Amino acid sequence: MQSRNSRLNSSALRGAVDLAAVKAAGEAAQKAEQTRAERARQAAAGDGPALADYPLVLDVTEETFESEVVQRSAEVPVVVDFWAEWCGPCKQLSPVLERLAEEYAGRIVLAKIDVDANPEIAQQFGIQGIPAVMAVVAGQLVPLFQGAENEANVRKILDQLIAVAEQRFGIVGGAAGGGEDAAAEPRVPADPALEAAHDALDRGDLAGAVRAYQNVLSDRPGHVEAKLGLAQAQLLQRVEQLDPQQVRADAAADPKDVPAQLRAADLDLVGGHVEDAFGRLVDTVARTFGEDRDAARLRLLELFEVIGSEDPRTVAARQALARVLF
Repeated sequence: MQSRNSRLNSSALRGAVDLAAVKAAGEAAQKAEQTRAERARQAAAGDGPALADYPLVLDVTEETFESEVVQRSAEVPVVVDFWAEWCGPCKQLSPVLERLAEEYAGRIVLAKIDVDANPEIAQQFGIQGIPAVMAVVAGQLVPLFQGAENEANVRKILDQLIAVAEQRFGIVGGAAGGGEDAAAEPRVPADPALEAAHDALDRGDLAGAVRAYQNVLSDRPGHVEAKLGLAQAQLLQRVEQLDPQQVRADAAADPKDVPAQLRAADLDLVGGHVEDAFGRLVDTVARTFGEDRDAARLRLLELFEVIGSEDPRTVAARQALARVLF
């Protein structure tokens, strides 16, 4: 029998893992508002270009990345397309992105980065394969998808990006050329399938949330938010019936007991002790072999999904994992 205080719920988990992101988002939104105000002042005084005067598709280099991507992301979501001349799927995806950037008429800007000519940017973004598409909103990185996607899926992902940029950061972009049509642009509705999954997770219907997120991913395998939600729901399923005191006692009694270490790492993460969870599993990988090592490694990769690949704690743990594996 578990005490009420030992029980875990989805809201607690989402709060534990998202606090840093919420704080960063708030700070970024404030900076974005300041930048927009300054740009508006410059435009009114004739000291600088209006947003509508910017190109919707542009090639970005390491020298122009700060001004063309980071600074511009304070006014409009900047979609970043990582490509290379030799990449066949890139030649299929890039025209789709360019066409949609023109069609969206200023609600997004497309920045194209040749990974061969700009390897440092690709390395900083952690690009492991192309095509890869990310976004920068108010200076914050928003992973979108990797690999070729059809136009319908790309359109859905961009719609979600625009909605998040408006709801979370207050960034709405602006139609090229401005005018009343831009002001009358309807608000993009939320994704019903994704909202249903989030609602199930918040209600504590973990099995339903897992199914709902899996349904989203079956249609859009690269959907970052759905992957995060699925990882959270599966984590909560694993810890829902655990006795925390017993789990920690078992893990402390035998460091070589891999299932005990996996359960303890799950509890560490849910409790907000991210570095402890990652460190425990890296140590377990280091001291085990064969199936035990694979189990610890795979669990660590699952927990990376919960926190996010761009989180500094994930980056550090990946490096530590590589050191013990190789």
